[in-house]
Amino acid sequence: MDQAFLASYLIGLREGLEATLVVSILIAYLVKSERRQQLPPVWFGVLIAVALSVGFGALLTYTQTSLLADFRSRELFEAITSVIAVALVTWMIFWMRRTARALKGELQGKLEHAVSLGTAAVVGLAFVSVVREGLETALLFFSAVQGATTSAAPLLAIGAGLLTSIGIGFGLYAGAVRINLGTFFTWSGVALIFVAAGIFKYGIHDFQEAGVLPGLNTLAFDISGTLDPNSWYGAALAGMFNITSTPSVLEMVAYFAYLMPVLAAFLWPQRTTSGPATSKSTASAVTTSDATTSDATTSAATTSHGAAVRSEPDPRPTPQKSRAGGSAAVPAPVSSRT
Repeated sequence: MDQAFLASYLIGLREGLEATLVVSILIAYLVKSERRQQLPPVWFGVLIAVALSVGFGALLTYTQTSLLADFRSRELFEAITSVIAVALVTWMIFWMRRTARALKGELQGKLEHAVSLGTAAVVGLAFVSVVREGLETALLFFSAVQGATTSAAPLLAIGAGLLTSIGIGFGLYAGAVRINLGTFFTWSGVALIFVAAGIFKYGIHDFQEAGVLPGLNTLAFDISGTLDPNSWYGAALAGMFNITSTPSVLEMVAYFAYLMPVLAAFLWPQRTTSGPATSKSTASAVTTSDATTSDATTSAATTSHGAAVRSEPDPRPTPQKSRAGGSAAVPAPVSSRT
């Protein structure tokens, strides 16, 4: 097995499924609202985003292999891109964890506004919604495979991951596939955190090779006799989590300094009790408000009705005062029944 095969497949699957879900939400909303004429602009925006992402990946590779002539510059470039990739994937994991439940409504609201503005706005919304995932995928893939291999296996792996994500997304849209997306994004997020920790460790190693950070030859341990990098498990560990047999002390410090707090923060239970409590109190407040409003409306209606009744002229004669100072009521005419 190639070193970066599993990591590349995971990156393609996770990032591809996020982009696929975004596109499926946009398409489903347009189809259900009977605005299929807006589907071509959506697909056009998606294609532009894909083309830009592929071009960005090619630019990264061209910069590393052709524009940077000396070894130190290449190592420094790889180190910087690794740190940026780790920052982006960390932000993306927590962003998806925080906004996954409201993503559908947010996208539908933006799409409704874009449709009202015109075709260019629909193209722009589809482009922006997908290009973020595409640029992250290109940068993360570049950082994950640099220095790991020179074969085409990682490219095939990320392609397989993207195709798998498209198949899952189509199955979800058609109703043929049912998966727990919350569980999927949780476990894939944990795996990506380990991948990001390995990328960060590799970035520190590149900084050391570029001469920016010291301690390149100060090893934390040497298990080259136990962990054979040419074995399948050694290649899998190196490609997936960047676990090597002779890491430096600074590499291992950076690895655990990133992994432990980020993993703990990601797995820390979210506040689920405050949500229902807030909902209940809100519902109670709404019910009370509705009841109060209803009572007030009924009372106002009754008062208004009473006022209206009182304002009508009384059919009975008005009592007239007698000369003696008393009141003498004139009897009302008696209606005869036939």
